[in-house]
Amino acid sequence: MRILIVVVAVLALGAGATAYALRTPDVVSVAVEEGPVELESGRLVFVDEVSGKVASVPLTAPGGPRRVSSLSCKRFFTAAGEGLCLADGSGPLPGSSAVFVDRALNERKRMAVAGVPNRAKLSADGRMASWTTFVTGDSYAQAGTFSTRTGIYDQETEVYSSNVEGTRVEGMKTTNDMNWWGVTFTPDDRTYYATLSTGGKTYLVQGDATDESAKPVRENAECPSLSPDGKRLAFKKRVPGDGARPWRQHVLDLTTMVETPLAETRGIDDQVVWLDNDTIAYGLPGEGIWAVQANGEGAPRLLVPHASSPSVVS
Repeated sequence: MRILIVVVAVLALGAGATAYALRTPDVVSVAVEEGPVELESGRLVFVDEVSGKVASVPLTAPGGPRRVSSLSCKRFFTAAGEGLCLADGSGPLPGSSAVFVDRALNERKRMAVAGVPNRAKLSADGRMASWTTFVTGDSYAQAGTFSTRTGIYDQETEVYSSNVEGTRVEGMKTTNDMNWWGVTFTPDDRTYYATLSTGGKTYLVQGDATDESAKPVRENAECPSLSPDGKRLAFKKRVPGDGARPWRQHVLDLTTMVETPLAETRGIDDQVVWLDNDTIAYGLPGEGIWAVQANGEGAPRLLVPHASSPSVVS
């Protein structure tokens, strides 16, 4: 049986007055079908922006009715039948919770994290987890106006680095203005790529989670995401244009180091995911999850309306 979720937002005007003027309600609706949300192959998992819950749709019909769970997350990522939910903290002060869940979205482990939820990632085998939070500020658009915390957690050894800003970077001195975000892991569960911001510039860096070292790869690259075959990185790059969202998505060939701008020309502030070796997906606030070819051809297409934080169950 299918049901319809409807959210009605009513805006009250004239604060402090005895009477309030009401505008016409905004109505957002999505089709929902009954059934459990499980991390089963062939489904696209995401955060339903109507309810704030983790939801899923078949990859073969992403625009159709969705199943919605009871798990609330700001960011969600799945790999190897496991899930990582980055949620708002439960205390009175701003904070987050990194919640590890099993295939049926049952909680296995919870860790308190400082800051506001921003990015979440698992390695392909589910062993390595990373998350980024905003400690101050809430946008990457203006350098120097935000501060992040990025943690890496090894589920096998339980080694936890709550803030990777102490990582040694080849050719750079550690400074107070260094911020890290957007980790993506390689299959060896040791090497990762991430964004480093310092001195008003951003760098794509290749890091080593074991010896806590890193080396710069190139300048002007943010929020990398490694392709399933490990040969390419998708990332956002600053370009002239909208000052609020000054990015365009690119794909970098790690063998030739040639980068390709993608057909999506809107400023996408997201750490994209790869649906397969040919397609990336990303969230656009107020619209939903979109997809575009990774070779720079074609045109963007809407996959799931009113949704964000996509990942594919492998």
